[in-house]
Amino acid sequence: MSRLAGPVRVGGGTAPSRVLFGPHETNLARGRALADRHVAYYRRRAEGGAGVIVTETASVHPSDWPYERAPLAASCGPGWTSIVDACRPHGTLVIASLGHAGGQGSSAYHQSALWAPSRVPDPVSRELPMEMEGPEVAAVVDGFRAAAALAVGSGVDGVEIDAGQYSLLRQFCSGLTNRRTDAYGDRGRLLREVLAVVREAIGDRILGLRLACDEGAPWGGITPETAPVPGGIDYLVPVRGSAFADARPDLRTEPGFNLDLCRTVSGRTLTVCQGSVVDPALAERALEFAGLVEMTRAQIADPDLVRHLRAGTAPRPCVLCNQNCRVRDPRNPIVSCIGEPGSGHETEDLVAGAGGGEVLVVGGGPAGLEAARVLALRGFDVELTERADRLGGMVRVAARLAGRDRLARLVDWLEAEVRRLGVRISTGVETRAGDGRPVIVATGSRPGPRDYAVEGGRVLDVVAVLDGATLPDGPVVVHDPLGDWTGAGVAELLAAARPVAIVSPDPVIATQVRDIAGVNARLQRAGVTLVKRSRLRVVRRDHVVVEDVLTGERRELPCGVVIHCGHRLPDAALSGTTVGDAVAPRTIHEAVLDGRRAAVAL
Repeated sequence: MSRLAGPVRVGGGTAPSRVLFGPHETNLARGRALADRHVAYYRRRAEGGAGVIVTETASVHPSDWPYERAPLAASCGPGWTSIVDACRPHGTLVIASLGHAGGQGSSAYHQSALWAPSRVPDPVSRELPMEMEGPEVAAVVDGFRAAAALAVGSGVDGVEIDAGQYSLLRQFCSGLTNRRTDAYGDRGRLLREVLAVVREAIGDRILGLRLACDEGAPWGGITPETAPVPGGIDYLVPVRGSAFADARPDLRTEPGFNLDLCRTVSGRTLTVCQGSVVDPALAERALEFAGLVEMTRAQIADPDLVRHLRAGTAPRPCVLCNQNCRVRDPRNPIVSCIGEPGSGHETEDLVAGAGGGEVLVVGGGPAGLEAARVLALRGFDVELTERADRLGGMVRVAARLAGRDRLARLVDWLEAEVRRLGVRISTGVETRAGDGRPVIVATGSRPGPRDYAVEGGRVLDVVAVLDGATLPDGPVVVHDPLGDWTGAGVAELLAAARPVAIVSPDPVIATQVRDIAGVNARLQRAGVTLVKRSRLRVVRRDHVVVEDVLTGERRELPCGVVIHCGHRLPDAALSGTTVGDAVAPRTIHEAVLDGRRAAVAL
């Protein structure tokens, strides 16, 4: 059996596996209390074999309200008890995460000044916090004590103190944010005081610490050499990042980016390896120096990760896209996953009984593959036809964009599953009509309309380009009215071989992408000309005409070919149950969810 799937001693308890499900924002709370949705969410990971579950970080004091549905420890007692009751039958250790976001929080909800060690504005929000005085410091220490006592009184196996990337305790430990000249100018003092009162409150229960050990700012921040690793804790989760460095990178960063840091600080206590560890083989290697491995996103993608390890089967992969699992967002989306839309929705997840009979699925993209997979699991005799020579649909196209190749792993897994389940597959087949069987139509999308004139110039759709269409000579102009990954990705991809300009109506490129700064920096390094606040108006043989969206001023750009990255339209010519892009071109998440819903409803 995989060592990762085997038991490990943690403090005074034993975890059934070495896989930890770490604390993260979920937006599952009702008010500021852990809710029934949390209980179902954590129960599902315990059923799947998680050894340790650390619940969503709860604020230890009302002065901390970092996002609208952030749990408040004083309101979490019943929720912690329910989570423990749900996870206990599976042997999973339940740890309550406790923290305070300090100057990295938000004043939008409690409408009061943010608390921080010094008057240093947060580089992200630019908000200037108040400098904590003695009473505020004492209130925070007592808040940690009271929250820890409540947590263990509610039945949890221990607590984890958050001194990580987004925490007041990190801010006190860092020269970037702590400029005090009083006793707390000793930057590790508050952390030591908090750990001391928490240990007193919880007795021999497990005490873990999530500690920022590298802020990515060596000129004044915490470094691996200066990280204040204390004694008296049962485990340590060393993390990287701060307001100056992303702590949760996406698929452009190789998995395991934090392994060297974890190795550096290991050996002082039981170490939990953290940092985009989503591949079981990588997690196994991390056990050379770590006692547990945090695989949070991997278990959002497949709650049965540990079960798969024990059975020797392949879990659904996490592609590290951050699209549905990173939810600290004013819209309050529920945590989920592009490949496992049931994550976060366990109280309403689709459940279907056994079925029978024949079903035809037309289209082998993510919607069609998921529909075929679920139908086959239910017992239907499924045939899947695909007009292209390969399954995967638009996901395979998207995976050809710069830095997006991991996306293909999801459709690779779906294809392997439908083949394992005995689905009959035909590729290179154009299906134009059903034959009496129920039909699920997952035929995808086609290019949409163009809102500019073409007067002798050459225009290619981005899908054709990514599928290998030959480009004529000359400069490339990427028409990007959407501002998503597509335009920026194809511009970066092509800039290695020829001059490229990207035209966007927005004040910055890729406004719909979370990593706006990173995208724009990469485009500039690649030499792409950023034509912002402009609309494409005319395409001619050797140039295009663009128009400023505010002033109406027009200018010309040299151009040999325009790559159109605009909206697409549904391509559903068959009658049947239509899913995915054949309903409305959207994201992978909606395509998979549509496919699953159709398969369950049949």
